[in-house]
Amino acid sequence: MRVSSQGVTVVALLADPDAPTEIAQRTARVLPDRLADRWGEGRRFEFEVVSEPFTAGTEDLSTLMRRIVDRGSGQAWDVVVALTDLPLHSHGHKVMVNLSHEHGVALLSLPSLGLRLQARARRAVEEIVLSLAGPRATGVEEPPRSRLHPDRFAGRFAPVHRDQVDEAESTDLRYVVSGPRGYARMLAGMVRANRPWRLVPGLSRALAAALATGAIATVNSTVWSLAASLSTPRLVIAMVSSLALMIGWLIVDANLWHRTAKDSPEAWKRAALYNASTVVTVGIGVLACYAGLLVINLLSALFILNDQVFTSATRTPLHAVEYWTLSWFVASIATTGGALGSGLESNEAIRAAAFSKREQQRRDAQQDDHDD
Repeated sequence: MRVSSQGVTVVALLADPDAPTEIAQRTARVLPDRLADRWGEGRRFEFEVVSEPFTAGTEDLSTLMRRIVDRGSGQAWDVVVALTDLPLHSHGHKVMVNLSHEHGVALLSLPSLGLRLQARARRAVEEIVLSLAGPRATGVEEPPRSRLHPDRFAGRFAPVHRDQVDEAESTDLRYVVSGPRGYARMLAGMVRANRPWRLVPGLSRALAAALATGAIATVNSTVWSLAASLSTPRLVIAMVSSLALMIGWLIVDANLWHRTAKDSPEAWKRAALYNASTVVTVGIGVLACYAGLLVINLLSALFILNDQVFTSATRTPLHAVEYWTLSWFVASIATTGGALGSGLESNEAIRAAAFSKREQQRRDAQQDDHDD
């Protein structure tokens, strides 16, 4: 990487494909002016977004940092910030960012930023660039406004704190998230990176089976009688049971469960984090499907049901409560039917709907290693 000249600092955002590239492109549009204002002294910042799978085949921090340094060698870049949607770990800690001031590079793990991904990623990249564009990275005098105290960087992303770095590593500064809040935010970030709302259109055959089941159940007088006789706790139990069945069936049938070949506490913690993100991701998608089925069933009931026929079958007048109770119960029945229909979906289609592109690649590589 070259040394900046003529008051211009060139920043490369090296991003994994899919969501990290989208975030990098948005960040590159808004940061040049903000950085110029914060730095002052007439300095300009130019951003270049490079989309490529730099994390392919490895999650090792040292290997990834070497790749980033090698990628920046010979390029007209002053600073390289790499963005990935993979959760990164080091010595049992969940890594947010690795920085090497000597080489002017940084590696940012987006899941560690939690749910407000775009805004926090922009702030993180802003702080990283100001930190790396200092004397060691550029060879020029650093203006007072750009000097960063480590606590300021960590404080913006609490519960983040500095972590120790081995002397053999190229990294000279590392921030990690820790504690229950850190775990929850990493989990939320992983789920956000998976974009669970994509699961709804990805389960087209399962939804078709659920809609067909719901349509049949809506005009079935036995279902009317059962719905009218069920109490609210039993309706809740029926809903939870159908959701659990759908979630479990998708995870087992599509082989979404993460298994680790390493018998160590750290490996088991990683597996638990991956599996928790899978359950939450699939759960959100299935819950969205359930809500959609509930609305569709309610509209169907309002259009189809007849008060006299319903009353003669159930001995209960057809009012708003009966419409709601029937639609709720039918949604649970339809979700169970959708679980059976999900067996018609290919495993690849479910994985594509449930996981980010990089997470799919990681799981496919792990499956290949397991098969070997």
